[in-house]
Amino acid sequence: MTSEKHILVIFPHPDDETFSSAGTLARFADEGVPVTYACLTLGQMGRNLGNPPFATRESLPTIRERELEQAAKEIGITDLRKMGLRDKTVEFEPHDEMDAMVQSLIEETQPTTIISFYPGYAVHPDHEATAEAVVRTVGRMPEAERPKLWLVAFSNDAVDALGEPDIVNDISAYQQHKLRAFEAHASQTGPFLEQLANPQGNAPGAPKEAASFLTTETYWTYRFE
Repeated sequence: MTSEKHILVIFPHPDDETFSSAGTLARFADEGVPVTYACLTLGQMGRNLGNPPFATRESLPTIRERELEQAAKEIGITDLRKMGLRDKTVEFEPHDEMDAMVQSLIEETQPTTIISFYPGYAVHPDHEATAEAVVRTVGRMPEAERPKLWLVAFSNDAVDALGEPDIVNDISAYQQHKLRAFEAHASQTGPFLEQLANPQGNAPGAPKEAASFLTTETYWTYRFE
């Protein structure tokens, strides 16, 4: 039985939660652990418009908001927060405002674990800004009061720099939850789903190891100096 009391998830974009953590979060939800997901933006500037295209630049924010809601439902997240920031501008948000937002979420939910990105290894500027705010804010807390940090590193050199992941979750039992969450994010995940359906097809924009996303999720913990 898990010892977790509450999981707080902080990512900047709809679908970040699915690519990185859908199986892990579905497991926590199945075990009765409350999960709060703070999604900072609605992905208004997402690169994809569907495959084949079904969105426009004007309709994409509304579509991605609906996709986010559906994905959260498929995962089992019942507390979804839309934090109202704009896609591709998170890096320009004042640090004190970002940190205050994270602090408020922590004070309200009292999480035992926070899931977010690992600073320096998260690839996208919005990812990095989110990661830095989480680490800054938790780092200011008294050590005995800090929630654990499970951080996602997407950078290709993460293992070389950080070592092997500290947490490796087998999510095979929850891969259908994750697949349905991918399907919910249809405007962005078409190439990924195409690669899953045809592993030898080399779908443009999709990782060749797409199937591995349905079996394993990995995290690094953060060690404050």
